[in-house]
Amino acid sequence: MNKLILGLTILSSILMNAQTQIIAHRGYWQTNPLTTENSLKALENAQKLKIYGAEFDVRMTKDGFLVINHDEHHGKMEVSETDFKELAKLKLSNGEKFPTLKDYLKQGKKDASLKLIVEIKPAKTPELENEIVKKTIQTIKDLKLESQSEFISFSLNVCKEIKKAGPNFKVQYLEGNLSPQQIKAEGLDGIDYHYSVFEKNPTWISEANSLGLITNSWTVNDLEVYKKLKEQGLKFVTTNVPHQLKEK
Repeated sequence: MNKLILGLTILSSILMNAQTQIIAHRGYWQTNPLTTENSLKALENAQKLKIYGAEFDVRMTKDGFLVINHDEHHGKMEVSETDFKELAKLKLSNGEKFPTLKDYLKQGKKDASLKLIVEIKPAKTPELENEIVKKTIQTIKDLKLESQSEFISFSLNVCKEIKKAGPNFKVQYLEGNLSPQQIKAEGLDGIDYHYSVFEKNPTWISEANSLGLITNSWTVNDLEVYKKLKEQGLKFVTTNVPHQLKEK
């Protein structure tokens, strides 16, 4: 009996650890030598790590091209106020071309085991956000990547528009200002909050799990923070150091 209890305890521990999966924040770019976040090379690096997924940021140029860029600016150019032709003149710091969403998704399609975590950045108007959502989903459908793609956004409007356009897509909210119960009521699939939000609301992870919501946290680079979140039952972490947390 004691051996059985010990075995169940070990199995439970293994399953608990397995529940927290790793997502590379803007790809895996903190390599040696360093590459550039949101680059095709960073995505390729994440594919080689054999982790759950890689997150990346989608914006739209003035003339309607969807591009991969975290900040509002590419160099000194504001992405939403500049045509793609001008933005493309400035390469990434690793020498790559300024990536379009289509470029990025084509690289992502090379490894079907890695989920593509698509963050659609908030735009200046709901109308622009709706256009970005429509174009992003159409590009994903054109490349037949629906089952490989999941979505996150700081914009509640974006999240709800994605669910309208594709009810089967997994969509998580990033802002951190809604409780798990509110997220469930909005019809979304999960919460992806900065770890400080969970520190201030220590019951939210267990509440979200009990509601069947996805639980994720960004940007978890500290091992102690990671351990605490795992102990609370967090299912995913998004990190700049996926190679380090993968081993823990």
